[in-house]
Amino acid sequence: MASYSQGCLILVGILVTLSLPYSHAFWGNENKIQTAVFVSPKFVLGPGSVENRFYYNVDFPKGHIAVKSFDAEVIDEAGNPIPLHETYLHHWVVIRYYVRKGVEISEFDNPRKFNESDYISGRNSGICQNLGQFFGLGSETRKTSTHVPNPYGIEVGNPAEIPSGFEEQWMLNVHAIDTRGAEDKLGCTECRCDLYNITVDEYGRPLRPDYKGGLLCCYDHTQCKVKHGFEAVRRTLYLRYTVKWVDMDRSVLPVKIYIFDITDSWKRSRSSTGIIAEHECKVEYDIESCDATGMGDDGCIDTRRISLDMPFGGYLIYGVAHQHSGGTGSALYREDGQLMCSSLPTYGEGEEPGNEAGYIVGMTTCYPKPGTVEISKGETLILESNYSRIRHHTGVMGLFYILVADKLPKPMQALHTVVQTQDSIMVVTILWAAVALIGVVAVVAVAVHYRLKREGEDGYEAIGM
Repeated sequence: MASYSQGCLILVGILVTLSLPYSHAFWGNENKIQTAVFVSPKFVLGPGSVENRFYYNVDFPKGHIAVKSFDAEVIDEAGNPIPLHETYLHHWVVIRYYVRKGVEISEFDNPRKFNESDYISGRNSGICQNLGQFFGLGSETRKTSTHVPNPYGIEVGNPAEIPSGFEEQWMLNVHAIDTRGAEDKLGCTECRCDLYNITVDEYGRPLRPDYKGGLLCCYDHTQCKVKHGFEAVRRTLYLRYTVKWVDMDRSVLPVKIYIFDITDSWKRSRSSTGIIAEHECKVEYDIESCDATGMGDDGCIDTRRISLDMPFGGYLIYGVAHQHSGGTGSALYREDGQLMCSSLPTYGEGEEPGNEAGYIVGMTTCYPKPGTVEISKGETLILESNYSRIRHHTGVMGLFYILVADKLPKPMQALHTVVQTQDSIMVVTILWAAVALIGVVAVVAVAVHYRLKREGEDGYEAIGM
């Protein structure tokens, strides 16, 4: 009867495990989440001024870890959050790199001055060469979830991936625009060249005659036009960023980062492979107003679509878009039109940080149930980005950031195989019912056994044995 008891306990354990939420079923309590809060080097802004700085060797958790989330916001010296209508956070990005041990890179150094053999990029797995960041958002940063669901994590600090003789470090780029007293706040945030009085880029090269606005006109230390006579103090600001992580072990499944760009000019050809070298991601584009082009049949919405062949495969775990003011949403589809992931903007309605009227203060995210959205290597996906055309916009973006896992947890892999059948729902239902029935029968059997055993012992005692 001991075997009945052990079998019962095992079955009860299985039932309890199956009844738990997925994240608890596959995530051990021993892998506890750790949190650290850091601040960037200071940057100083006055009305209309711009800081677009690159800080190297910034603070970041050490060791072989799996990052679970990365959040950030602009604060003042007292730690108070700064609203977007005062300091617009155009973007912040965090990039990994490897530097040869013994080579010192300070916060404000530019690795271009170092020997190429001393510096190696540690970019993400994406197809856009110039979008190599691991983490990054813009004005939407306060209300956009960056959480990576269990049992997944963004693996960093893996000794096996760090080149021999090198160490892993991180660079933070912060692009902030002070719009206090600006003649045209939106125009300043969209980097309109006429408001900045810019005709050459930061390297002194003349801009194209048709270039009306974007990153080439709001580089570091440029100045947007402010109202005549407006005065306000220059102030010291920081980017405060919060990182959550767990120690990397076998219970954590690593995910890879891919970033798609609606301006990617890649075109399929007989010789195309989908590798990075074939992709030209321009990052930004302009939106013509309805007044300039006519209303048409699009309801005054600019819709752009591109097709991309995937040079990778795996399971979609997380997705989010990055858009600027005027954005109405972005989505990723299969070639047959099936929606895989969509991300919509949330616009603020007030004055306080995180709810600034007229600004995108958040983007919705998608968290497909693990195993339900699989990407096949070589598959064609469609990226769509939508913007309002009620007014002209310059320098807008249409990026899409996804996390992809190469594999599923072993219990989920077994279930995933069953679910591939045509009658998947019925099969899964029958399996659950069978497991539950076996568990009930086992419990009843054990109860009967102990009942009979007690009655037998009572009988022995009655006849003096």
